[in-house]
Amino acid sequence: MHVDAVMDAAIAGQKIVGAEVIAYKDGALALRRVAGHFDREAGTPMVENAIYRLASVTKPIVAATALAMVDKGLLQLDDPVSRHLPYFTPSLADGSPARITIHHLLTHTGGLAYAYPADPSISTGLGPSDKGFEDNFSRVARQPLLFAPGTAWTYSVAIDVLGAALAAIHGGSLEAAVRQHISGPLRMAETGFFVADMGRLAKPYADGTPPMPMGDPQMVPNETGEGPTFSPSRIFSATAFQSGGAGMAGTPEDIATFLEAMRRNGGGVIRPETAALAFSNRIGDVHREEPGQRFGYLGAVIDDPVAANSASARGTVNWGGVYGHSWLVDPANGITIVSMSNTALEGCTGRYPKDLIKSVYADLS
Repeated sequence: MHVDAVMDAAIAGQKIVGAEVIAYKDGALALRRVAGHFDREAGTPMVENAIYRLASVTKPIVAATALAMVDKGLLQLDDPVSRHLPYFTPSLADGSPARITIHHLLTHTGGLAYAYPADPSISTGLGPSDKGFEDNFSRVARQPLLFAPGTAWTYSVAIDVLGAALAAIHGGSLEAAVRQHISGPLRMAETGFFVADMGRLAKPYADGTPPMPMGDPQMVPNETGEGPTFSPSRIFSATAFQSGGAGMAGTPEDIATFLEAMRRNGGGVIRPETAALAFSNRIGDVHREEPGQRFGYLGAVIDDPVAANSASARGTVNWGGVYGHSWLVDPANGITIVSMSNTALEGCTGRYPKDLIKSVYADLS
């Protein structure tokens, strides 16, 4: 099995501590494996269907919640965000007003950023925080936008702002909105802004040789020497806002259930035509650095598999989570893959998920 070789090599090479992969083909479970350690220091092997801090695997679930609410007439894609969050009225660099819509948030074309050095108290969802939605995002609104909404693409805190809007529309917590519209109907009982079973919560590790147990807070540098700051304890905080971009914990089985529902025309939680919209290019010709990729409402969309160096077909949607995860949905081939690990950043942005996904395609062929 190609998958076995890739997982074993990553663990033996001290790139990944522990991991699980699940793959579905045409609606049936086609491949599943766990490898490595759940807790290396305790000598505990990785357990099947562990609970992981999801980081940006949260995003498509919150995005789907927004789409379900659109289907039910609770909001519209072209609604200005300020209609639902009156305090969220950012301006362009020259001080002129800007109209950011729900569509702009879903597609990361609103001019927002993922770091605000001018106000280091702003939380972007991973690090420690004691702020609520309004306290945090009113600070974001005071920062100048990077560009006029709709004119460029920059990965950003947009889905966190979206989460604040959904909570306001719902009239309760973001967790309650997600539970009503997506995770409840799909019976994703172990995924949300909580930890369903502490005994199965995977110990997080930070890149190194070997990877080291993650501190709190912990900055994990990328290839440029910069990187996100994590707070593994944030999931337990009673004061930090529920981060629509990074705040959930959940299981590989629940994530596979969700992605399979999206592949199957929305799985009854969003309309088939809405699912088709979500899986299509929603940014037009707006520039992205990643070759062969556009962006939809749930993640990146493969427009040119050769340019994207992807084993998947055109129209595949994919993204990841910086705690150590990667996923894709390939409608043309009927394939859904969920790769989860306890090692940041390698399990998300390193060589491991790229090699693993190619190996899944090899084994399924």
